[in-house]
Formats: sequence, structure tokens, C-alpha cells
Amino acid sequence: MTLLPAIELETQPQPDSSVIWLHGLGADGNDFAPIVPELHLPKEMKIRFIFPHAPSISVTVNGGFVMPAWYDITEMDIDRKIDAEGLLQSANLITDFIDSERKRGIDSKRIVIAGFSQGGAVAYQTALSYPEPLCGLLAMSTYFATADTLQMSEVNKKIPILIQHGEQDPVVPELLGRKATTSLIKIGYSVSYQHYPMEHTVCPQQINAISKWLQTVIV
Repeated sequence: MTLLPAIELETQPQPDSSVIWLHGLGADGNDFAPIVPELHLPKEMKIRFIFPHAPSISVTVNGGFVMPAWYDITEMDIDRKIDAEGLLQSANLITDFIDSERKRGIDSKRIVIAGFSQGGAVAYQTALSYPEPLCGLLAMSTYFATADTLQMSEVNKKIPILIQHGEQDPVVPELLGRKATTSLIKIGYSVSYQHYPMEHTVCPQQINAISKWLQTVIV
């Protein structure tokens, strides 16, 4: 198994849990790695944070410019036309990270999948279709791109889901975060939704909430 390049940060030696965290369009794993110390997690939490780098591909809405992307964006109305094939390919690449962590001794029930923006769309697909129970799903400033096609895994129907969104997000409108929340609750998932007075970014209050949530789900 050949994994994508990634940044790894361990809060303590011999971690017993993992967080696989996906960046957004045009960024890379370095985008969210600095958040780890800002989470101020308890010393007894032994977590391996993994920040994969997306492959570099041509992105249609950016004039074909090659940049890190989990899948192509073909038009500005991102909720209408999805590069499903590219998204599924990326989800498979993240599934490889989950499988790798399990081979390293981490129980699947102690693996969290997190994603921001485009990475969040991949996180939805990956976590909700994975055939073994996972620890949690964190979706930030994103949308549920494969809601109509995803074959959801029964073993993850009770996975804790935290959705966070900015109220003034001009890239992925908050409406899409709320839409995902409504859709998931309607089919039986347990979802917490949080919104913040921000644009397409993260804020200190949000980081604090993520820390509390991680301490709740990783037990």
C-alpha cells in the first residue's frame, strides 16, 4: 500500500488513537497541522494526527491551473455538479490511511476523520461508507457532495458527527452545512451543528469546540 505524502504529529509517544484531517482546495497538510497545539488536549490523550497532502491536479474553475485538490471543481456552483469519480478516488486514498492506522495497532473505533471544505466532502464519503466502526466525523465549512449516491455503512450509523460552518462563508454557503445536517438527521444520524461569525476559515472558538468534542468521542 502506497500512501499519499502526509504530515504526522503525535501528542504523546505510542498513540492509541488517530485523527486523519483533510485540507481544502489549493492547500496541503501544512494548513491544519498548526492547530494541534492550539487544541490544548489533556496530556493523557495519545493521538496521532495525520494531515495528508492531496494530489496536484488541473482544476477547471481556476482556469485549469494545477494545484493540490481532492477532486476537480467544474463550476462555481459547487453543490450542483460534482466530480464524483475524483472524489471517490480520493476517498479510497483516505481509506488507505485508515487501514494503515489499523495495521499500526489503532482500533478503528479510535479513528476520527476530519475535513475542511473540499476535504470535508471527501471526509463524508470516507467515514460514512467505511465498513468498520469509526470514532467520529468532523466536517468543517463543507458540503455533503455524495449525499444522493453514498452507500452508507450500517456499522457507522451511530458515528458522532460534528458539523461546523461560518455564517458569512462566501465559498461554501452556510446553507450547505445546514442542508447536510438536515439530511443526515433525517436518515437517523446523530449530528451536532455549530455556526460561527466567520467566513471560509476557522476561528479560536471553533478550535476550542473541536478540542472539547475530541475529548468526548475519543475515550
